[in-house]
Amino acid sequence: MSGTLYLVPAPLDFGCEPPLPPVTDVLPQATLEQMARLRYWITENAKTTRALLKRVNAVVPLAAPLQELQIATLPREVHKKGDHVPAQQAGAEQAKAVRALLQPALDGHDLALASEAGIPAVADPGSSVVRAAHAAGIRVVPLVGPSSLLLALAASGLNGQSFAFFGYLPQELPERAKRLQTLESLAMRSGQTQIWIETPYRNQAVFDHALQCLKPETRLCIAHGLTLPQMQIRQASVAQWRKNPLQLPPRLPAVFALGL
Repeated sequence: MSGTLYLVPAPLDFGCEPPLPPVTDVLPQATLEQMARLRYWITENAKTTRALLKRVNAVVPLAAPLQELQIATLPREVHKKGDHVPAQQAGAEQAKAVRALLQPALDGHDLALASEAGIPAVADPGSSVVRAAHAAGIRVVPLVGPSSLLLALAASGLNGQSFAFFGYLPQELPERAKRLQTLESLAMRSGQTQIWIETPYRNQAVFDHALQCLKPETRLCIAHGLTLPQMQIRQASVAQWRKNPLQLPPRLPAVFALGL
């Protein structure tokens, strides 16, 4: 029998300045215990995963020394391209690479999939691994942990019954303006909340550009530093934001949402 693929959540403090909140603040005991017993890992970044497991070990001792764990890293082609195209377009080489990562589970061992922050395969790489696990008949189990998108949406005051996540906006200003206006039009027409994220050092530029492009009556929420002591979540109309613009911290991850 094959093992189980566990989708392991990570705290949302990746890349943030210490002190970091205790891992027990954001991951429940059952998740920590499951993480501690897993010996085989697939990860976006092995160094980040090792750092996380050190934090876990301080709460729940690992079943094996950290240096004995088998931690495989997602190939760049897999998590940069393979996750974002239909399975039939991913290519034979990518499919082969992903299936090779699942070999421990095929051999009967439980296996973890983790990203640098939040839930793997949601706004992060990993969906190609999950897709391949289903194709191979491997049981997939998501563990409980933080998702920045859902935390931001719940706290935004915008429509939580219909929403869409669009990843990153284009970096080029004309294309970014066009995308923002498209998202705004969709929100106004359907009532659906539109959500996106950005690399922290570009948060301020994206926020300022959004205030230039969006209509005064559009509601815009910015949630940054989620689950951290310096967390701040604010929502207002674009007109109100223009009167009282926000200075975003350059190192804190943020989630943006617009709607009615």
